[in-house]
Amino acid sequence: PKEISRETDDLRLQYRYLELRRPWIQKNLMLKSRFLKAVYDFFYSHGFENVETPCLCKSTPEGARDYLVPSRVNPGKFYALPQSPQQYKQLLMIAGMDRYFQVAKCFRDEDLRADRQPEFTQIDVEMSFVDQDDVMEVFDGFVTDVMGKVWDFTPPRHIRRMKYAEAMLKYGSDKPDLRFGLEIHDVSEIAAQSNFGVFKNVVAAGGKVRGIAAKDCVDFTRKQIDDLTTHVGRYGAKGLVWMRVKENDVVETQVSKFFTTEQLNAFRDEVGAKCGDMMFFIAGPERVAATAMGQLRLEIARIKNLMDPKVREFVWITEFPMFEYSETEGRYMAVHHPFTAPMPEHLQMMLDGNQKDCNAQAYDLVLNGVEIGGGSIRIHDPKVQEKVFRLLGLTEQQVRDKFGFFVDAFKYGAPPHGGLAFGLDRVVATLEGCDSIRDFIAFPKNTSAASPMDQSPSDVDLAQLQDLHISVNVANKK
Repeated sequence: PKEISRETDDLRLQYRYLELRRPWIQKNLMLKSRFLKAVYDFFYSHGFENVETPCLCKSTPEGARDYLVPSRVNPGKFYALPQSPQQYKQLLMIAGMDRYFQVAKCFRDEDLRADRQPEFTQIDVEMSFVDQDDVMEVFDGFVTDVMGKVWDFTPPRHIRRMKYAEAMLKYGSDKPDLRFGLEIHDVSEIAAQSNFGVFKNVVAAGGKVRGIAAKDCVDFTRKQIDDLTTHVGRYGAKGLVWMRVKENDVVETQVSKFFTTEQLNAFRDEVGAKCGDMMFFIAGPERVAATAMGQLRLEIARIKNLMDPKVREFVWITEFPMFEYSETEGRYMAVHHPFTAPMPEHLQMMLDGNQKDCNAQAYDLVLNGVEIGGGSIRIHDPKVQEKVFRLLGLTEQQVRDKFGFFVDAFKYGAPPHGGLAFGLDRVVATLEGCDSIRDFIAFPKNTSAASPMDQSPSDVDLAQLQDLHISVNVANKK
């Protein structure tokens, strides 16, 4: 007999029914079950109605790839499995449902990792006649009354809120881990005054220089610094400049000849470095400088063991950009989805065609650096929705083909509405301090989206394909 260990991944999944006997996995599944009971109790007690939505729906490819299901009685046509109940829950608001919730199965055909599965469970919520403060207030209570009681900890009654721009500046991420400090600082003005060409040229080209103080890291070795340089290079950084703060707050660096003593001291004071600290700086386009420095921040925290698994830090991230330009697509894309409403003060800006500076009424709930839920206030004005489709580069025919039934419904009047969705397994895993959601799913798939236990996906009989009017032509792979 083969040994089923936690290290032999596919063997574990092949005999998953045996591995499920392990006490720690049974504990995970029972914990998830208790959490679900508390979820239902909370929403029923707050006036929400549980409404099911279809699992066979129309394909509207604007996000991840859809899983497609062929129709036997409609030859050559396909259903899609829902990536989320997004359009259906908005239609329920149009239909007059005031407060909806559902524990919904969702499906996305995307590359897998520790916190992704091809099928997953979503706690899906929508409310009419609300603004984003109303939605966040409900879920502040959800965190206290459900998460706090199931896991027996005391979260803040009102979760901290942080704008997207602040999160990207201070933490280099739209899902910041707030269990530790290591705030990032913009030192572009100081850098621009130096004789260091790397810094000066980046700032002159409209880029940024970001810096961070790594507390008590003055003894980092050359190899550690080289490893950090390689790490940030994966996120687009061209290099990493370091400085040490020695005794008497003297700043030491290999590139000191390009800076005056006053400039070195200004860097030290701006990032808040003290004797015994290291300073690191990254220069580049703003997005690259922010993201690479955010990843450096997390790597330093891992090295210094600053991520306490017993600490739970929640934060709402708000006012995301509404659009972002995709070089691949050659057009602007919706950051969340095309039904997200702009900030009220940015509505006219958007109607005038300014996509670059328009922010959305979108919000994510983040726990310990993990986005556990996200939502938005939706567009309820057909004219605004039509403008958004145009800004996304969709023609009238494309809108009709992809969202025709949905757009038609808004002609009959829609209330202001908004909602939020939690990834059930991600919530439970994060609260348990685990990176992988698979240990909270009874029968998960592997990284190839396959199940070694029942050998799905699999070939099917030719007769079944003929019933579906489908032929299969798969090229041989060398």
